[in-house]
Amino acid sequence: MNKVEEFEELRPLLFSIAYRILGSVGEAEDAVQETWLRFDGSPTRPASAKSYLSAVVTRISIDVLRSARVRREEYVGPWFPEPLLSDPYQDPARSVELADSVSMAALLLLERLSPLERAVFVLREVFGFGFDEIATAVDRSEAACRQLVVRARRHMEAGRPRFAADRRERQELASRFFDALKDGDMGGLRELLAADVQLVGDGGGKAPQLARAVVGAQKVARLLASVFPRMARVDISFEPHEINGQPGAVYRDRDGRVLQTLVLDVLDGRIQTIRTVLNPDKLGHLGRPADAWAITRELRRIPAVDPHHP
Repeated sequence: MNKVEEFEELRPLLFSIAYRILGSVGEAEDAVQETWLRFDGSPTRPASAKSYLSAVVTRISIDVLRSARVRREEYVGPWFPEPLLSDPYQDPARSVELADSVSMAALLLLERLSPLERAVFVLREVFGFGFDEIATAVDRSEAACRQLVVRARRHMEAGRPRFAADRRERQELASRFFDALKDGDMGGLRELLAADVQLVGDGGGKAPQLARAVVGAQKVARLLASVFPRMARVDISFEPHEINGQPGAVYRDRDGRVLQTLVLDVLDGRIQTIRTVLNPDKLGHLGRPADAWAITRELRRIPAVDPHHP
């Protein structure tokens, strides 16, 4: 294969590594493009293109993440990863690790790690790289990389839920949730929500967002049942879609522009967390973003209907 063919074959892997380190589709794509420029400009051909390119994209991603950390500390409201509709890299031998590592919950856990811990954890635990390759990628000894993995694994395991829902259970629950949401069925919604469910939104100061997380089945069900049926009256439509490996939906305005994404975290037969992303900067890869402020003004002109209490 020539260089272009070699790179294109590995592009899905490189993007998947970068996205898990950065939590940003745009930044991951930029990291992959920069990796290609370095590969194309190199006068020599590496013995293993996979090892070489994975190392380059990892180093670039670590540098980007270090500068991104400063911006995230100044971010307005909760910060969520950019929603990913489908992971371009598939490996049947590591399907469980790949699916688990791309969820919103897992990516938010990865935010707790240092950039170096995060990179080493992703390469080892998600993609199964050898410690010799990881050491080269991050310019540390193999012993140091082993310690980084142990430390990162401890942080990740401490924050993971004890019992995860299987795919079929999640999809069935999501289907019932979106039916109840469309109908404004407060009682039906409340049955699907965990007692301490949280509804959290990421607007980044660039779209209307909740002042703080809404907590509790009653409060969340009431809010959802009062707002979402009104959205249909201003021609907001939603497409059920798996997002970051979890059940969710993409909401669009009457012109097909992207208003928001919504993702459900399911555990023990109930919805534990509902995360929405409205920041237009994080939605551009899904289509042209909608004007969320204008839609909010339009919604306010529609009289609120108190949801039914069964």
